[in-house]
Amino acid sequence: MSASVAPTRVSVKAASAEYDILIGRSLLDDPSSWEGLPRSHRALVVSNETVAPLWAAPVLARLRQRHAHVELLSLPDGEVHKDWPALNRIFDALLGAGADRHTVLYALGGGVVGDMTGFAAGCYMRGVPFVQIPTTLLAQVDSSVGGKTAINHPLGKNMIGLFYQPLRVLCDLATLDTLPDREFSAGLGEVIKYGPIADAGFFGWLEQNLDALLARDPAALAHAVQRACEIKAEVVGADERESGLRAILNFGHTFGHAIETGLGYGQWLHGEAVGCGMLMAADLSVRLGLIDPGLAARLEHLVQRAGLPVQGPALGASRYLELMGHDKKSLEGRIRYVLLKRLGEAVVQGADAALVAEVIERRCKA
Repeated sequence: MSASVAPTRVSVKAASAEYDILIGRSLLDDPSSWEGLPRSHRALVVSNETVAPLWAAPVLARLRQRHAHVELLSLPDGEVHKDWPALNRIFDALLGAGADRHTVLYALGGGVVGDMTGFAAGCYMRGVPFVQIPTTLLAQVDSSVGGKTAINHPLGKNMIGLFYQPLRVLCDLATLDTLPDREFSAGLGEVIKYGPIADAGFFGWLEQNLDALLARDPAALAHAVQRACEIKAEVVGADERESGLRAILNFGHTFGHAIETGLGYGQWLHGEAVGCGMLMAADLSVRLGLIDPGLAARLEHLVQRAGLPVQGPALGASRYLELMGHDKKSLEGRIRYVLLKRLGEAVVQGADAALVAEVIERRCKA
């Protein structure tokens, strides 16, 4: 794609740190993208076996102008590798290279790479700086922003981790050119999420411009990524550690994480599970009398147009409820759900298990 889009900057002002998200095309080749970042002696670029051959070269070229020693670590690709062994490979690389407290980590990849690199950065020597360079739509609009880092456990997704903010997030929209269609659609699930929970106008814009997004129109992508990042930055700024408001960003995730864990990590992409989970949460919102069925129908139509599944796997309602009991929003054994109060506003509350089971059975394939 040759169309150029002027870069934009979104500021994140969390309690523990302030940093910028840069959004635009060809940012990796632009010297100004790297200005103000540390010029440490050593740096480690963490990527994966899919992304590194595509995008590591320009990153390494720029970083070798800033750091005397730059190493590249390519991890296995996929959610199934978001685990202790892969995390330890990052620590092995740092220790083997003699990395010190000033060493900078760069996360070049999707959400798995970003989460694990941030986790490693927060733990190594009790904290070293890191930079997010997300190369998937999902990571650009969600996982790279806000400082949530984690690995998966067989009993629950993202249950082991910490809050640790990056120095900067570089969202080079050119990296989306090489993203497979399925991965791109999965990213749209996280983009769509922001409308129902926080911005009715953005939801309407998505309904009108989804075809342009699916065609990867540069201007439409730039607007969608920027607005999603703006919303997330506002929420993170108000509630960095998810003690209240930030939980709304998990719309669809309670059901979605159950799908991912129940099927086995990697069977469904995260955005696919979230897309389907949003529809379960919307159905539950209707049954609780919070929203009218028309809004749920609009959301389902948008999710389906994005190429995401609208029916979940038949794990059984009891299995869903068991898995959702491990959700991070659960309190004292009670599952709490992110539900819609109206278009553009979400609420976190509990629901009767029998009612939730009815929603699950209706939404899951026989």
